[in-house]
Amino acid sequence: MSRICEICGKGPIRGNNVSHANNRTKRVWLPNLQKVRVLRDKKVVRMRVCTKCIKAGRVVKAPRVPTTP
Repeated sequence: MSRICEICGKGPIRGNNVSHANNRTKRVWLPNLQKVRVLRDKKVVRMRVCTKCIKAGRVVKAPRVPTTP
């Protein structure tokens, strides 16, 4: 399962940890992805979307259907 937002394409960024002694070690920043139920073409689909897309309203969440006993 890839760590890429299905809306904006945001993915992992690679860089270095830099200590006070200026030692450099590799590190990775991961996007904050959430599994969201989304309305797409009048169907409910599960997508992995970053929180920035959810906050910006680029995704229309599917309404919750209450369960009847």
